[in-house]
Amino acid sequence: MKDSVTEEHLYLAFSHQHEESIFPLHTSISLFLLSYCDCKLFKIFLVPTGEDVGDQCVTKNLLGDLEVHLISRCQLPVVVQSCSLPAVVVKEGKFCRAGLSVVLRHIIQKTYEADPSKKDVLELLGFKKTCLKACAEVSQWTRLCEISIPLAVERFLTASPQHCQAIPPDILLFERKLGEPVRVHNDDKIRRQKLQLQKAGAKAAVPVLGKEAEELKAGEVHEHAPPSLELSVAFSKLLVQEAPDAVNREAPHIRRPKTSDLPLLDHIFAEGLYFTVADIVLLPCIHQFLVFSRKQGKNLVNLPLISSWYRRVQEVPGVKKAAGKCNMKLLQLPELTFAPEEQPQDFSSVPDELEEDNEDSHFIGGPRPTMSKLMENGIEAKFSPHPCPNWTLDWISLPSAVSPGEGKMSRDRALRKQQQLNNLVAAVTKLAKPGDVIVDFCSGGGHVGIVLAHMMPSCQVVLIENKELSLIRAKDRSDELGLNNIWFIQANLDYFNGTFNIGVALHACGVATDMVIEHCLRARAAFVISPCCYGFIQNTVKFKYPRSHQFKEVLSYKEHMILCRFADQTAVQLPPERRLIGKQCMGLVDLDRAWAAEEHNYSVQVISMEPESCSPKNNMFVGTPA
Repeated sequence: MKDSVTEEHLYLAFSHQHEESIFPLHTSISLFLLSYCDCKLFKIFLVPTGEDVGDQCVTKNLLGDLEVHLISRCQLPVVVQSCSLPAVVVKEGKFCRAGLSVVLRHIIQKTYEADPSKKDVLELLGFKKTCLKACAEVSQWTRLCEISIPLAVERFLTASPQHCQAIPPDILLFERKLGEPVRVHNDDKIRRQKLQLQKAGAKAAVPVLGKEAEELKAGEVHEHAPPSLELSVAFSKLLVQEAPDAVNREAPHIRRPKTSDLPLLDHIFAEGLYFTVADIVLLPCIHQFLVFSRKQGKNLVNLPLISSWYRRVQEVPGVKKAAGKCNMKLLQLPELTFAPEEQPQDFSSVPDELEEDNEDSHFIGGPRPTMSKLMENGIEAKFSPHPCPNWTLDWISLPSAVSPGEGKMSRDRALRKQQQLNNLVAAVTKLAKPGDVIVDFCSGGGHVGIVLAHMMPSCQVVLIENKELSLIRAKDRSDELGLNNIWFIQANLDYFNGTFNIGVALHACGVATDMVIEHCLRARAAFVISPCCYGFIQNTVKFKYPRSHQFKEVLSYKEHMILCRFADQTAVQLPPERRLIGKQCMGLVDLDRAWAAEEHNYSVQVISMEPESCSPKNNMFVGTPA
């Protein structure tokens, strides 16, 4: 194990405790992961969410062998006060990680870095380490695990008896997800093995989960051998073994079928075949739901797959031990009996928030009919004159760490990036005053935020970015410059709730532009935003398109999506006429956004960056509250 590991502080919200759990469930989930990883790298603080729990003590047996301190929210580091919990920050540092998925992934990575022998912990991040990496606004699966199910269970536990009779829709959605076919990397090979076993009428070879498991995690004994090929593959990975092969070489009649004709794989764990951090998130939630349901005398006939998943997760080495540390008394098989006279739930009636209510995912036809329809109603793309088209930073005199050329980009691309920054910095300079807080949303490597922090030392600049490596590169550049007026927050946008005066975003992708605008409207902050990736715009749980009242009266969702798809057709390689149509579509989509913001008592201008050649996506909003 590595000796020199920087102590980090982990801040967890604490509303109340109920029997086996600390609430909110995000806190119980975080503590469960720490116990599973046997991680002592963090100094843990519980932060009461209400004034009446300041002197309340947390029962020791809910915390296992973790040392936990109770502090008030006003004692949090200032950067953490701007974020939703859980959050992690290096002691005395300005780099904060916030939100359940980001924090859990960080705990896993730090555990492995401190002790590289814990490869089973690293495997929790899944294939290519992407499990729960995408933000909840664009990933339906992340939203279900990180937000929907924890909230649904909390509401279920606190609902009045007449309102907790039905199973929460999000739990039923998870049941349905477990019944869907599994797609995993290299699944063609596994599916052919399954076909061969089906042809031969044989059962898959299964490793015995006994001494091998005890060598990995003490105290685990498995009484039942997994009966299927999928289980065999899943538990072989948990035991750091090779997945079992049916034969050394597939027979010709097994190699011959097309992939589309192969049998589908069944769910073993939440994401498919392998145990991941998604299972860690869901286990405390589903456990609380099952315990409460049992006390209410409810049967689980409607949740056979969740019941099987719940039993199976208990077989994973280390889970029972971690649950014991957290005083989570896992239910045993005899307690999960079904009533045969009850009928299973009809899932066709369950609303599916995971499926966008889009009218059609395939958009056929060009944009001209839609543009003509708008024109007939007096709506055309409008661009305001650029307030300072010739304004530029003196890049030559600036420190090299300020310039985007410091990154891994060509000279031409660095020049275009400088031109883009000229436009945004000029607009922010006209809006900012000493003492303002400026937030660089979707900051990436910090090209905008670092320039602003260097040019405006009297302002506080906050960089918010979901990608850890990009933010670390930005912090390295900031450290080289010795900037003291800059914070770094690795989080999804929804987990930032601080107050600020100006919001900035350079090429916020798709719906992210609308998320940034929403944050600024909520804070009554000015904004300077350059949108990007119009083709990724689509209806989500929070956003429906078109955005403005004027556009909704004229266009359907499908017609608006046609504009978005063609707004991406502005690349320099395209014919000039096609690029012009793309620019007009960009202008119309952004006009809809501008009018939507003006409905909130804002003044918004849509401007073309100068020179327009600085980027194919050269639109820019400048919005100020009236």
